[in-house]
Amino acid sequence: MKVTVDGQDIFTLTEIQKQVIKNDIRESIFDEDMKRRLIYILQHKYEQCYKRLKEEWEPKLAQTMESLPTNPDAFAQLVFAQPSYKDREARFTEEQ
Repeated sequence: MKVTVDGQDIFTLTEIQKQVIKNDIRESIFDEDMKRRLIYILQHKYEQCYKRLKEEWEPKLAQTMESLPTNPDAFAQLVFAQPSYKDREARFTEEQ
């Protein structure tokens, strides 16, 4: 099993690694289970990052706006449009 992101191979399970996993996961559902787990990991990371973004920005935006979007994508776009918004790279650079 190979994991590819944006056309670049980033991880490959060896046959031995697959066999070890299949000791616990039925072979008939192995591929689907591995996909489900990858999706869960990425979705969970997104949810945790969004939670922190919202916790940081909701109070700031509430000071100047009467209502805030409830849709996560719309809320994130609103945050990213703020002149004072800095992503992690910009904050890291400032800390140096």
